[in-house]
Amino acid sequence: MPKTTALTARALLFDMDGTLVDSDAVVERLWREWAVGHGLDPEAALKIVHGRQGYATMAVLLPDRPMAENHAENAVMLARETADVDGVVPIPGAPEFLAAVAELPHALVTSADAALAGARMAAAGLPMPAVRITAESVGASKPDPEGFLKAAAELGFAPGECVAFEDSEAGMASAKAAGMATVGIGARAVAFDPDLPVADLRALAVTVSPDGLITLTLRATTA
Repeated sequence: MPKTTALTARALLFDMDGTLVDSDAVVERLWREWAVGHGLDPEAALKIVHGRQGYATMAVLLPDRPMAENHAENAVMLARETADVDGVVPIPGAPEFLAAVAELPHALVTSADAALAGARMAAAGLPMPAVRITAESVGASKPDPEGFLKAAAELGFAPGECVAFEDSEAGMASAKAAGMATVGIGARAVAFDPDLPVADLRALAVTVSPDGLITLTLRATTA
């Protein structure tokens, strides 16, 4: 059961993969291949990859390898991911939800770099938020809170005034460490104790008070 059926905020911060964009087909295809190529269990790798920058995933899975090699191989992986958008689609409800919040303070906070974020948002037919924190914007990958804290600061709000939308363990940990309430998107998110878990963005309604306070509530039809 959700901890609450409503959250309030002054700004909304969105992860991309698994939250706005369903890129699991690409992620699983390429990271399975990578894991097998390094003699690793692909299923174990897929439990780590979601939410993190690629070099951070590699560091967890190959802890004895120099970080410089992880960064170099991640550059190759990013290029492959950017070129492969086969199967990339919007999370159900994402187009409508982003349209509903278009005039409200919001930002993208993703572990993808700018090129990959642009490719996947375009492939999913989603508008790119004006404020976006990508891999180039931060010195540390999720689960570090840096990305969410930077997004809040750029929008001009305190972390506690923001709600973060996430789907992965690393992403949820990042948002919580930043001091933000969380909406968990999809079945994967439920295990990471979001404040408000939903199947997808169709489950949420958005209202705004005259003074700009955003309220997110579960739709009455949500099971």
